[in-house]
Amino acid sequence: MTVIQQSLGGQPEECVLEVCEREQRALVTHDLDVANIRRYPPAERSGIVVFRLGSQAHSAAEAATRRLLEHLKRERLAGMLWIVEDERIRIHG
Repeated sequence: MTVIQQSLGGQPEECVLEVCEREQRALVTHDLDVANIRRYPPAERSGIVVFRLGSQAHSAAEAATRRLLEHLKRERLAGMLWIVEDERIRIHG
């Protein structure tokens, strides 16, 4: 589901993360603010994925998403912060 589908468009990160936790959903975003592990400790979350790509082109996003899905087969997302970049994925727990 998207923030728009849940009527959360424009809401503060805290509100969106609270809904994600209540519904046991991971947050997938381009918003770097939620990558602040002191403000949003990953261990307290169902998972956070932040896309940090050099291009927002469809092809770049698709390639990054494919890499993310492959990693999800081997790594857990709950309690973790994943930073998806063009050439790598960093995982913080």
